[in-house]
Amino acid sequence: MLSGPLKGIRIVEIAGLGPTPFTAMTLADMGADVVRIERPGATRLIPQEVDVLNRGRGGVTLDLKSQDGLEQALALIEQADGLIEGMRPGVTERLGLGPKAVQALNPRLVYGRMTGWGQHGPLAQTAGHDINYIALTGMLHAIGDTEPAVPLNLLGDFGGGGMYLAFGMVCALLEAKGSGKGQVVDAAIVDGVAHLSAMIYSMRSAGVWADTRQSNLLDGSAPFYGVYRCACGGHVAVGAIEAKFWRSLIDRLGLHDMPAQMSVSKWPEMRARLAETFAGKPRDDWALLFDGSDACVTPVLTIDEAAHHPHMKARQIFGEAGPDAAPKLDRTPGRAQLEADCETLSVSALVERWKSAG
Repeated sequence: MLSGPLKGIRIVEIAGLGPTPFTAMTLADMGADVVRIERPGATRLIPQEVDVLNRGRGGVTLDLKSQDGLEQALALIEQADGLIEGMRPGVTERLGLGPKAVQALNPRLVYGRMTGWGQHGPLAQTAGHDINYIALTGMLHAIGDTEPAVPLNLLGDFGGGGMYLAFGMVCALLEAKGSGKGQVVDAAIVDGVAHLSAMIYSMRSAGVWADTRQSNLLDGSAPFYGVYRCACGGHVAVGAIEAKFWRSLIDRLGLHDMPAQMSVSKWPEMRARLAETFAGKPRDDWALLFDGSDACVTPVLTIDEAAHHPHMKARQIFGEAGPDAAPKLDRTPGRAQLEADCETLSVSALVERWKSAG
């Protein structure tokens, strides 16, 4: 049974990879009725039964290059509130499923497009992946030590891509309720990552952020904001930025003769002392020492460990369906739904269901 703040919203998802199914999952978690259109014979990178990104919605298999497949897709889209696709610019137009074609059939349809480079620009037709998109925004250059560090694909695909498409879809769906008119949501990963970096660009404009790695407050240069290796080979993360948190940190470590926190010329010396100190005990001993304090010290957990941390368990962040729906709403909460994960749906039955729902 669907529940959540988006209950009653109907979304057609043309199956894709990475940020596109993440957007659909996020909307489904919040109660949207999402149906995925799969290609015949499509190969999966991850088996369906364990693919968290495809949870909470069933699918139909349609050959969109055939007349019958196209007609069935259009019948479904005619009854939908939104559509999500992640193909290169121009592909859905060639299939007969571009924005002009489907919005002529369904003027209120919100058409969500997910790409790395966007629908226009010199690179629009060029292949790429997360690492390429964040590289062009300047953010990959800013992350790392002597060399740029690859931050998984969380920053580009899911932060700058999938979440921005979900946000754009909800914005356009809200507007359509008043105007009765849909619109195209052009969600490009380069746009989203640039938007996420607003604070860094502000600091750069103010002259307090150098355009070199390991030279700034939040990039690992400051001794009070970084990662330290422990005796066991594990690590702790230190984020004692504010003066009172820094005092809590050095008090618990017994390093009362440390130079003043913002003595930038002393930062290398201070980092070396902290590194030597943290190397003296195992990670979990430090976690116990700092537990409940305001020193902003936490263990760097593995993926398997994270699900068992008391705080994560108390908030029920992880479950059988992977990470739970987020954020948490108190009156109409979303939830990770497993029921429809592997359900094969009938287009005709779906069309009738959506028609009857109004």
